[in-house]
Amino acid sequence: MSDTNSMMPELTLDANEMAKVDAPTLTLGAEPEAPAVEEKKVEPVVIDESMLSEAEKKMVNDFSKKIDITDSQLVLQYGAAAQKSVASFSESALSKVKNKDLGEVGDTLSNLVVELKNFGEEEEKGGLFGWFKKTNNKMETMKAQYGTAEANVNKIARELEQHQVVLMKDIAMFDQMYELNLKYYKELTMYIIAGKKRLAEVRTGELEELRKKAEATGAAEDAQAYNDMVNMCNRFDKKLHDLELTRMVSIQMGPQTRMLQNNDTLMVEKIQSSLVNTIPLWKSQMVLALGMENSRKATAAQSAVTNATNELLKKNAEMLKMGTVATAKEAERSIIDIETLQHTNEQLISTLDEVIQIQRDGAQKRKEAEAELGRIEGELKQKLMELRG
Repeated sequence: MSDTNSMMPELTLDANEMAKVDAPTLTLGAEPEAPAVEEKKVEPVVIDESMLSEAEKKMVNDFSKKIDITDSQLVLQYGAAAQKSVASFSESALSKVKNKDLGEVGDTLSNLVVELKNFGEEEEKGGLFGWFKKTNNKMETMKAQYGTAEANVNKIARELEQHQVVLMKDIAMFDQMYELNLKYYKELTMYIIAGKKRLAEVRTGELEELRKKAEATGAAEDAQAYNDMVNMCNRFDKKLHDLELTRMVSIQMGPQTRMLQNNDTLMVEKIQSSLVNTIPLWKSQMVLALGMENSRKATAAQSAVTNATNELLKKNAEMLKMGTVATAKEAERSIIDIETLQHTNEQLISTLDEVIQIQRDGAQKRKEAEAELGRIEGELKQKLMELRG
């Protein structure tokens, strides 16, 4: 993870510089009425200097003084470096997701379950139990079967360890991506605040002076100068709106990055459980089974050994069934509840709907402002004609 200085936001005018659940209660009385659920009011986020530290406020104030909204090239490239960074970040995150195949990890875990579950079934399905009775060679057969199963399980364990290493690297990588996205979000926020600060200064200062001058002189060139400045302010305002949209993309990438990281974390936990719990437990049970069989064979007659072996195999089959069923259920569980994904999707869709509405409202306001400017210009021209008459 990069150090604190490298994660500090940067502002530039150079486009080429890239940067409860409540506890249950018991009652003897009637069931209490459920309290009315009050709909929570969502407070809109206002992008202002309250989001910044004192050092960031000073950086924004100093930077806003350098903004010249009359420079068309500057307006066009304003905040472009941060926007390109967010775009590159999104492409990088998408590439990570496209190249990841958690299904391969799931297949490995499934192979482990099958290997453990199949141990001991061959006697029933292949008639080896009868062969045991005829040859009286159960111990050697069990050892051979255990050795084969152990080799396969160890191979699967090595594959799981390799998957675990890759996933842990990805988890660390997602931490870096989250911090990087946080930096882009902060940069965009500062660009927007600095731009709005400068725009407000121009509208209350230079623009107001041009309006008063045009009214005072009645000259067409003064009226045109005023109208040009209005258009420049509107273009810069639209640019700030574009930055706000990019900022929203960066905001959404935060939880999405954490969601991807959580997927990897859950899979690492399942692998870890298999390596430190399931496999050692299986091996210990098999060693116990072999030891018990050897002891009984040494101290009992052949018929007693046969009966004891049958009982042992039944008990081991039950234990293996319990363990493998639990493992299979765990392997088949969804990493994330579908309700969580639905909720996240609804929130993202709702956010996009709001953004679209904001864009429409902004376009409508600019259209109304444009019509009003035309009317003002017409009035001014009419007045000029009256003065000349």
